[in-house]
Amino acid sequence: MRNFTKRFLVMLLVSAMTTALCACAGGKAGSADADSLITIGIPQDLDDSLDPHIAEGAGTREVLFNVFEGLVKPNSNGDLIPAVASDYSINEDGTVYTFTLREGVKFHNGKKVTVQDVKASLDKCAGTESGEPLVAAFSAVKEVNTPDDKTIEVVLNESDTDFLPNMTAAILPADHLDASTEPIGTGPYKYVSRSPQENIILESFDDYWGEKAKIKTVVLKIVADGDTIVMNLEGGSIDLMARLSTTQAAQLSDKFDIYEGTMNLVQALYINNSVEPLNNTKVRQALCYAVDVQEIMDFVSDGKGTETGSSMFPAFGKYYMKELNDTYNTDIDKAKALLAEAGYPDGFEFTITVASNYQQHVDTAQVLKEQFKKIGVTANINLVEWDTWLNDVYIGRNFETTVVGVDASTLTASAMLGRFVSDSGKNFVNYNNPEYDKVYNEAIATVDDDVRTQKYKECERILSEDAANVYIQDLPNMVAVNKKFGGYEFYPLYVMDFSKLYVK
Repeated sequence: MRNFTKRFLVMLLVSAMTTALCACAGGKAGSADADSLITIGIPQDLDDSLDPHIAEGAGTREVLFNVFEGLVKPNSNGDLIPAVASDYSINEDGTVYTFTLREGVKFHNGKKVTVQDVKASLDKCAGTESGEPLVAAFSAVKEVNTPDDKTIEVVLNESDTDFLPNMTAAILPADHLDASTEPIGTGPYKYVSRSPQENIILESFDDYWGEKAKIKTVVLKIVADGDTIVMNLEGGSIDLMARLSTTQAAQLSDKFDIYEGTMNLVQALYINNSVEPLNNTKVRQALCYAVDVQEIMDFVSDGKGTETGSSMFPAFGKYYMKELNDTYNTDIDKAKALLAEAGYPDGFEFTITVASNYQQHVDTAQVLKEQFKKIGVTANINLVEWDTWLNDVYIGRNFETTVVGVDASTLTASAMLGRFVSDSGKNFVNYNNPEYDKVYNEAIATVDDDVRTQKYKECERILSEDAANVYIQDLPNMVAVNKKFGGYEFYPLYVMDFSKLYVK
């Protein structure tokens, strides 16, 4: 579910734009204007590592989406399109994926991409040398071959006709050893600098193989205090901010266009299944019965958003199960009875740890606290900074519960459901259910898409009925964009495509 130019440089750039913006009409096409700049607010600094193969935070991956590309990449419809590869084919039984390297693709350091670069990147993800895959999905990779200087073959251990989305894995130079601090990719923007807890600066890549970015410089300003977002927008220190609350969006003047989409995540009260009394299924079920999701949505987002009854959000189409929203309709008496059966007739006390820079999660925790009072349960809210949350909750698993949104790096069901397999490194809630592991492994082993779909749905049902977490909603995504700019597009994943933005 982070060295840099000084602020002074940014001020100079912004100052230069005061005049340049007025002269940038027609910025929708062609190369970026040399002076064009947009400042985008983000709620947190990037992860300590900028290596796209190991970055954990959704906010980090969102930024790196503009810097790196895989052999394929998603478009705004969620379809996978060729990127570093010009085309691809999959053999009949789904064991060999063959890609043709696109001619003339360059890294941001000016070097041409070779099949050796591709192989090195994919081998790194698969852990060919270490024996441990760096990216979980790459445990399916048997070998990566380069039969000639234009062809890459990815050979799988077993048939998997649904492996292609994993080929969005970033391609890096084979000889680049500083990916964690100096990212070099092939995307429409290249990394320039970073000032921890202040900003990240990207610049359009003139030698990009595809449609070039329309704005020269993107400054990503960290706005960790949600209470200052409206002030930053109205004061002009940022031009664009995504994931506003409906209240924040309503406070903005007509200088801004407000776009409304979805966050493409599952917001839930995520539960550490290994701590007492939360390791008791009846206790977790009681918490589920105590929750009124509509009341949360009304308070947090003026009723906007989509209820989710398990770990899948609507953008996944065939995998999303709306019927699971009714697994736990609010029933206070049932909740109290379950607590009594579990040995807690007078309730209990626990802590909800929440990252303070995400107002929707903070607001959700506050509503949950009041709802749990009705069943005699006391929930204490512990607000922490994002870095603390990432280290203590996600990495350290030192928590009882947390409110956060969990997203998917690819539009594959395994990206959402694989994290609940008992031995998954991403299983930060310590969920452990042998039946779930069995069904999930059956899903990834089959070559029959219908069977796989049904197995994944069975996994969702197990998570829901077992009350692995208290599932709530896919939040609405309110995006404020200064009317000087256009081109914002939503994706069915947690990303922002800066290259589509332009100066009007």
